[in-house]
Amino acid sequence: MFDYPVTLTPDNGTVLVTFVDVPEAITFGRDKEEALLNAVDALETGLSFYVDARKPLPTPSQPSSRQKTVRPSALECAKLGVYQAMTEQGIKKAELARRLGWHMPQVDRLFDLRHASKLDQIEAAANVLGKHVYVQIA
Repeated sequence: MFDYPVTLTPDNGTVLVTFVDVPEAITFGRDKEEALLNAVDALETGLSFYVDARKPLPTPSQPSSRQKTVRPSALECAKLGVYQAMTEQGIKKAELARRLGWHMPQVDRLFDLRHASKLDQIEAAANVLGKHVYVQIA
């Protein structure tokens, strides 16, 4: 759902990572493996700018046959899924707080990608939006 294609470019002895769909996400690594590890953090940071600005999340483009993709961690994907459902339904954070019976700081923390929210809180938010959280080990 949030698998974003990355572009890996050799750059003076390092590997530069960019995302065509999330231009705010830029990082590098000493080699390809380190660059891809760093790409997760860069992607989460880039997507957090959209959440903070209350903008719709960019839709991941289709990767080419040899292109790698990167996705946020599982917890961040769940948070982003709730955020995306909320924005698609035109629901503001205040309305979500009202539906959940929460205070606004609780909702703000729910969408803070650096905050370790509990999965049951994310599930509760998804449920009031008519959505469900599914976990799959692949």
